[in-house]
Amino acid sequence: MKNLALAAGAIALTATAAQAGGIDRSRIAYGTLFESGTYLEFGATHVAPKISGTYQNPAFGPAVGTSTAEMAGDYSGLSFAYKRDVTEKLAYGVFVNQPYGALANYTAGPYTGLNAKWDSKQIALLMKYKINPNLSVYGGAKYVRSQATINIPDALIRGGLAAAGAAGNAGAAALASGAPAGSLAYSASGPSDGRGAYILGAAYEKPEIALRVGLTYESGFKHKFPTTEFIAAVPSISRTATTTVKMPESITLDFQSGVAKDTLVFGSIRHSKWAAWEVRPSGYEALTGGNVTDFSDNVTSFSLGLGRKLNDQLTVFARAGYEKSNGGVFSRLSPTDGLRSFGIGGSFTRDNVKVTAGLEYIKLGDASDSSQTRFSNNKAVGFGMSVGYRF
Repeated sequence: MKNLALAAGAIALTATAAQAGGIDRSRIAYGTLFESGTYLEFGATHVAPKISGTYQNPAFGPAVGTSTAEMAGDYSGLSFAYKRDVTEKLAYGVFVNQPYGALANYTAGPYTGLNAKWDSKQIALLMKYKINPNLSVYGGAKYVRSQATINIPDALIRGGLAAAGAAGNAGAAALASGAPAGSLAYSASGPSDGRGAYILGAAYEKPEIALRVGLTYESGFKHKFPTTEFIAAVPSISRTATTTVKMPESITLDFQSGVAKDTLVFGSIRHSKWAAWEVRPSGYEALTGGNVTDFSDNVTSFSLGLGRKLNDQLTVFARAGYEKSNGGVFSRLSPTDGLRSFGIGGSFTRDNVKVTAGLEYIKLGDASDSSQTRFSNNKAVGFGMSVGYRF
């Protein structure tokens, strides 16, 4: 039963191909800390989202009722995990992954030319101490380096200024009507920024029934990006300054337990404080009075799965995932609200090698942005695979 728990636990973490909350993309595979002996694992994922919207704002004139076309690009990710025992009670793990990401590019209608990209890399070093046969504590530090760029077309900036003018801002109205065509296009970019944070966790185990419950806290941190902004028509905001972006703290409950011979239930509950995240470059705020993008709600994700050991080498699983739809206004860079997902996969073990793979279908929740553009009937398909070796 214990071997089944280890295999299904790895599947549950490595085959998570897509998440909708905020700009989450992958998690640290904490279950690796509970592998026996020395363990090395490489993982890869590929996600193909299909996300588009329909323009509904009367201000868009002839574009009303037309499509934005697909705005989210495919993406892939790699991960690495290494665990080693120091003593009978003390072990350490090294983890590398890409925790956050966004890739948006609009090619049809009024949003044409709006694009943004967020890339990140993470390394974490954790220690685990086994207090007794049932209770362990673990913790350590992580370091995240991210880089972001964004381009906003003239039409969107001009439309926002015209709306401000209609509300009584004479300066905004004059700029919207007087700036030459194309001169209000906005761009922001800059070098990457790296920041550290800490991780704390505890786990309870009962090996005879393959039970393990782990609770993990990851602290938030603040990126400080050196940001160069540019708008041709407004030289005063073409500047380089620091943009602070608060990344969310999170708490995750992972669990697994045997429920019958060679059968395991596993799952997780994760809460991330994405409502604190926003991108607000100083020049853009001076011009528009607002931010480039944000998220209005925190996100809680649920997953529940069932694993079955078919023989000494092969384990299969199925699992479902859920994120609540919160309603409200959503970012054009991540225009979905909640999700429902279903995945299948398996793990094959031979000698010291374990190969795990999973396929997941994700139904993304409908959402509307601040311009009333409605994004509906969207989905994503993801594939994840890992190869582990035990020394």
